Amino acid sequence: MRAKRREFRWSEALAVFLTISLMAGVSLAQDSRLVEARREGKVVWYTGAALLTAERVAKLFEQAHPGIKVEVHRSGSERILQRLMQEATAGIKNADVFNSSDTGHYVLLKKKGMLAKYTPAGAERFPEGFRDPEGIAFGWRAFPIVISYNSTLLPGNQTPKTWRDLLDPKWKGKLVTAHPGYSGSIATYMLALVNLYGWDYFKQLAQNKPFLVQSVHDPAQVVASGERMVGANGAEYFLYSQRKKGNPLGIVYPQDGVPLVVSPSAITSFAPHPAAAKLFTDFIFTKDIQQYLADSEGLYVPHPEVTYPPDKPKLSELKLLTVDPEELERRNEEIKKRFVEFFGA
Repeated sequence: MRAKRREFRWSEALAVFLTISLMAGVSLAQDSRLVEARREGKVVWYTGAALLTAERVAKLFEQAHPGIKVEVHRSGSERILQRLMQEATAGIKNADVFNSSDTGHYVLLKKKGMLAKYTPAGAERFPEGFRDPEGIAFGWRAFPIVISYNSTLLPGNQTPKTWRDLLDPKWKGKLVTAHPGYSGSIATYMLALVNLYGWDYFKQLAQNKPFLVQSVHDPAQVVASGERMVGANGAEYFLYSQRKKGNPLGIVYPQDGVPLVVSPSAITSFAPHPAAAKLFTDFIFTKDIQQYLADSEGLYVPHPEVTYPPDKPKLSELKLLTVDPEELERRNEEIKKRFVEFFGA
């Protein structure tokens, strides 16, 4: 009996010892990575996020990790991919972390071996649409593409309720649209509506002569200024945050479906600051940063414990239109070509 008790106590002690050793090992590994990241001194972030969002997240990281700077390179998703590819061709290895709102970009970059395998902490709890079975690109944020309107110039009961409502000739000269040659979000939106209504939808929309802008954020500014009455597309989160600031912007979630843009993040396979890149990746997926994105930016995020403002609809309440990343990558050039064909630029 005593032998059994001694054996039990020894097993129990061994379990405690192994647990402490494991925790110490994890702590040492984390400390080692932090030391290496500080030695590297910075992380270079290529992102399609709104500039203010990117700068705020970068600042929060720098405050949490003194001695490590974040070098932000912000542009439209199509432009940041173009830059990444041009640099790769020239043998330039600059980017550490790549964040685009065109999921097709990750299909292309994976094929070319330009992304590293890294799973951010807690990713096993992300919703399926934010996880990558290959362990490379994980959805960091998401937002619907919606219709907007100037709430001073247009009463809510007179707004378009569906995408097809925008084809009514009464909106001729009163619309604004962003460009898929600049914005990966708009490429996603276009493919979603092509799959719903065919290319004829955009051929008809072009007949209403919308004002052309670049970024998915630009329609908000044009509509708020009154230069155009209705945004034929736009990033819901940006419209939401601009409305919070007092701009006269109304948001319509089209009844025939809302294209959902998921914006992944990945580390490049040639990252010049790999330890800092991993540290930064874990940081942007923490609950605090994800909650910040939801509260301050109006974004939807993968962290399961994040709560949302009461005036934001739940994604489950919307009829979501999603696109296949493989199809988006395969048809990307077709989308840009047809846009130019229909809209003239």
